Amino acid sequence: MERALTVTIDLHKREEWAAEECAVELKELAVSAGSKVIKEMIVRRERIEPALFLGKGKVEEIANICRDMNIDVVIFNNDLTGTQQKNLEGIVMTKTIDRTQLILDIFARRAHSNEGKIQVELAQLLYLLPRLTGKGVQLSRLGGGIGTRGPGEQKLEVDRRRIRARISHLKEELEDLFARRAMMRKKRERFSILTIAIIGYTNVGKSTLLNALTNSGVMVQDKLFSTLDPTVRKFILPNKQKVLFIDTVGFLDRLPHHLVEAFKATLEEVVEADLLLHLVDISHPKAKEQSDAVYKVLEGIGANDKPIITALNKIDKVENKVVIEKAKAYFMNIIPISALKREGFDELVKRITSHTNKLMVNIKMEIPMADARTLNIIYENGFVTAKSYKDNMVFIEAQIPIRVAEMLGVNDHTREKFA
Repeated sequence: MERALTVTIDLHKREEWAAEECAVELKELAVSAGSKVIKEMIVRRERIEPALFLGKGKVEEIANICRDMNIDVVIFNNDLTGTQQKNLEGIVMTKTIDRTQLILDIFARRAHSNEGKIQVELAQLLYLLPRLTGKGVQLSRLGGGIGTRGPGEQKLEVDRRRIRARISHLKEELEDLFARRAMMRKKRERFSILTIAIIGYTNVGKSTLLNALTNSGVMVQDKLFSTLDPTVRKFILPNKQKVLFIDTVGFLDRLPHHLVEAFKATLEEVVEADLLLHLVDISHPKAKEQSDAVYKVLEGIGANDKPIITALNKIDKVENKVVIEKAKAYFMNIIPISALKREGFDELVKRITSHTNKLMVNIKMEIPMADARTLNIIYENGFVTAKSYKDNMVFIEAQIPIRVAEMLGVNDHTREKFA
């Protein structure tokens, strides 16, 4: 376990997150990456030094701390340029990384599926490419052998060429993933399976909620980004409508652009979902700010206009219930729940069902008794309210999803909105 020193820079800007709060989250990220935080520093500065980010005196102070406390890694809460990183390591004589590198490392540890690994590697390379000049990175693991270096070509250019080639290859693989996901979505639409994406800040309890609702066995840990690969589970609502809950990757304040870009294949599940279930950790002192960060990501991926149900999770950890009442001032149509204690689930499922009802219609159909396929589709996807038989025909009245009605070719005048 690496011994870490975290450094949070306060540039005296008017931001939603105070430096002390940023420092707490940086420590949580470091712990999630497997480090032991030995010391935390908050440095107040008016401006950034181009060469070292900090003043030389403060950098030398950090160097002394690293030597005296046997620090293995220094973690900055701000993005560093390749040159700044190289210069800092030259003085501190200790591995130095920034917040983006830390998050990328956590994602690399958490990625288990082939898709997740591809997306993480792409994000790492997109981050690394513009920083080659400052770091002089050795990249032989990406390629090599006879014919990889032209006459007089510098190693730096070889590294750049290898990285660009690898990025192109990974993007092609992700395009294939996009195509496969599109086929899966078409299949879901064919069978009218409604999708509900569980979204929220990292470590708000999304996997715990999925387990509680669907009796899944998704891994749950009290760490940031404990779940990276999306998980899909089926659930049947009281109106007999089948839905799919999708547990998505957790969001984060100032989520690195490289991750958003690389994880478009996964985040597309959010964009294409019929409904977003936004989970908020109401016990967290920065619940509102975390929620704002989620909405920024949604806006960035073009999903901010989706219908959203907001559930305030971890009410069992809130000692002063006034906190929940105050939350009504900035959260709309909230549902207080505890995923761990399974509290508030009836109201949550009722609210979800109410939304899905808007996607249901009443139909009246006359179907040949031999048409078992159509009968099966109606029973599988809807709720039959009346049925009678005459002359080898079945007369059915049912409530089914609009998608199914359209698939069955039910005329518009035979459909009525189901309230």
